[in-house]
Amino acid sequence: MNTFRPWLRGGHLQTLLGYWSRRRLRWSVPAEDVVVEAGDGVRLLVRASWHEEGTRRPTLVLVHGLGGCDTSGYGVATGELAWRAGWNVARMNMRGAGDGQAHCARLYNAGLDGDLVAVCGQLASRAPHLALAGFSLGGNLVLLALGRSGARLPAGVFAAAAVSPPLDLAACADALGRPANRLYQSHYVRGLRAAYRERQQRLPDLYQSGRERGTRTIREFDHVITAHYGGFAGADDYYARSSSGPWLTRIDRPTLVLAADDDPMIPAAAVARWPLPASGAVRREMMPTGGHVGFVGRTRAAGRFWAAERVMGFLQDAWDERSQSLDGADPAA
Repeated sequence: MNTFRPWLRGGHLQTLLGYWSRRRLRWSVPAEDVVVEAGDGVRLLVRASWHEEGTRRPTLVLVHGLGGCDTSGYGVATGELAWRAGWNVARMNMRGAGDGQAHCARLYNAGLDGDLVAVCGQLASRAPHLALAGFSLGGNLVLLALGRSGARLPAGVFAAAAVSPPLDLAACADALGRPANRLYQSHYVRGLRAAYRERQQRLPDLYQSGRERGTRTIREFDHVITAHYGGFAGADDYYARSSSGPWLTRIDRPTLVLAADDDPMIPAAAVARWPLPASGAVRREMMPTGGHVGFVGRTRAAGRFWAAERVMGFLQDAWDERSQSLDGADPAA
């Protein structure tokens, strides 16, 4: 495992450096739009880039975090490393995120693991070997899909990684409410309120006008908007039913959980306290520093994103092991 050598130490410094280091990264490889029918009128946009003989190669499915989309810098940096290593790359938009809003303007939330299952199911027809990588909220979605819906995932999903995942959503909402995190909470709430207004304009019969007004915290927004439209009794019910921590012991495929002790939004204890499966399928790595999806340091990954290098190292090892066990497979494919 490559050692993380941070440029600077400190949760806030790493978090902000990560954002500024990757804000201008752009996906430069040709991609095709794949529209996935997830049921109940939900259509998801996935942007997929394929190598020649792509069916023989592993495919990385990237899942963004809160307020992100397929163009988010952390995903672009990770996808670029995967592409250079010979992997196909599929960048998923959660429902209504990014350009996916033109296909379905519905709200997404942390508990919609069925959407990821649908994406994997459709991609599997062209990409029989799939690995998943999620960041922040997307990391929770990946772990939830593996633990709660693992039986519904294609057998070809062979490994996964989650970077800075909120395994306990309630603890993370509380952390964002601390005075030191006012900047992050304000940023997220502004974005969530703006996104709700856009969806309300597109689907006025579904979303009530002005319902987002007055929400000042993530917990308030989740109580008034996310839980209400997601079919939950309230924010506490949403957090309890959508947190991936309790499902870690059910995961049966090689999975990396990568987080930092100084993440300002996700308390280290909220990541470390969950038991792991006795099989050893899940590996939890807590870095002393790295912030929230920061991990800025010496690395060959774009945007100085060391976590991308660690994720791809873990997934490549899993692929090498899998390819050697497949009859007639070419380990170099």
